Amino acid sequence: MINNKNTKKILAIRGMNDILPLRSFDWGSLENILFKWLHSYGYSNIRVPILEQTSLFQRGIGEVTDIVEKEMYSFRDSYNDDSLTMRPEITAGIVRAAIEHNIVYERPRRLYSLGPVFRHERPQLGRYRQFHQVDIEAIGFEGPDLDAELMIMVSRLWKILGIENVKLEVNCLGSYQDRLNYKGVLLSFFEKNIDHLDEISKKRLYSNPLRILDSKNPILSSLIEKAPILLDYLSDKSLKYFDSVCNFLKSNDIPYYVNNRLVRGLDYYNLTVFEWTTDKLGSQSTVCGGGRYDNLFSMLGGKNIPAAGFAIGFERLVELWNFYKSPSKIEECDIYITHRGLIAQKLSFNYAEKLRDSGFKVIVHCGLNDSLKRQFRMADLSNATLAIIFGEDEIENNFASIKLLRLSHNDNVNQEKISLELLIPFLKDKIKK
Repeated sequence: MINNKNTKKILAIRGMNDILPLRSFDWGSLENILFKWLHSYGYSNIRVPILEQTSLFQRGIGEVTDIVEKEMYSFRDSYNDDSLTMRPEITAGIVRAAIEHNIVYERPRRLYSLGPVFRHERPQLGRYRQFHQVDIEAIGFEGPDLDAELMIMVSRLWKILGIENVKLEVNCLGSYQDRLNYKGVLLSFFEKNIDHLDEISKKRLYSNPLRILDSKNPILSSLIEKAPILLDYLSDKSLKYFDSVCNFLKSNDIPYYVNNRLVRGLDYYNLTVFEWTTDKLGSQSTVCGGGRYDNLFSMLGGKNIPAAGFAIGFERLVELWNFYKSPSKIEECDIYITHRGLIAQKLSFNYAEKLRDSGFKVIVHCGLNDSLKRQFRMADLSNATLAIIFGEDEIENNFASIKLLRLSHNDNVNQEKISLELLIPFLKDKIKK
């Protein structure tokens, strides 16, 4: 016999959480809603690997970003010395797959994926080291109408889920040349205020000064507020594009706020960027973010293909949804079968299969020597609608005793005897599917 006295418990890695049954029930319910919502806009599912070449994210996300500099889980493959990374986001993997398999050869594609991503961050509410994203990508589409449609479809999701007071923030990053011009102006501003920058911002000053605008350091907030505004340095073409996006939003009654400091944390964005924020999740206010990324395909070795998309943090969405919906209650089964004696238990297993053939969810109590009192307690905890009792009397006379566990105003008694020939029609009447 193993002595467990001095054996230390093995716990989950910090920031990587178990999803227990009640919470997992919410996840499954939400996934089904999301899939139906996405399919209503013509999106198809794609699944890409969790593990990718590190260079995919260095080139796609940008080497001078928090994600690449500090947050990626990367390692050397001991077999071939490749540098591999557990994906910190999904977009780059979808673009890599689109290039590799040439999936936009015939026509533009609307794609979505849902799965885990990994970032080595300080765990807190709404921010974990393993978390999940719903990733939506529209590949091969150019023009402001597509950008607006992405935000319109997210607005529809809030209505479907009954979520209120989620605010849309939008900005325009312009073209590559626009940002190049702006970087020069921004560099000059921050050079004059270099003594007020933290060490991370000083490091980024000459490599990517736009990233300073994305700083989460509250000490820098007043300085960032005084920095030149990107919109003031955009070309007429970019401004016209952004104006068109805003007009589409207005014509569809989508309220929005132009946030001049919104740059997003990834380098591949251009033109439109947006975030949906809430005050329900503390400091982690962003629940959805995205934008246009017309240059990412060429950055990863493909042709110039326009694209736009967004991601929703699944854990944050579940938390937000829970503020607006009724508490979940898992119904593990419709019917819980109890029994008295070995023969009755064997009959229970046999009859349970017939009930499952008729579409019912059924649990047969396991534990031959358990009292009926304990069996009914387990039946009640399962949230079954009713319990079936098989015993010697029932077997001998070819009937089942039924105990209703969830009484309605139409049920005058909570226990009755039903012949086995009439049992399934009786159950279908009591358990409405």
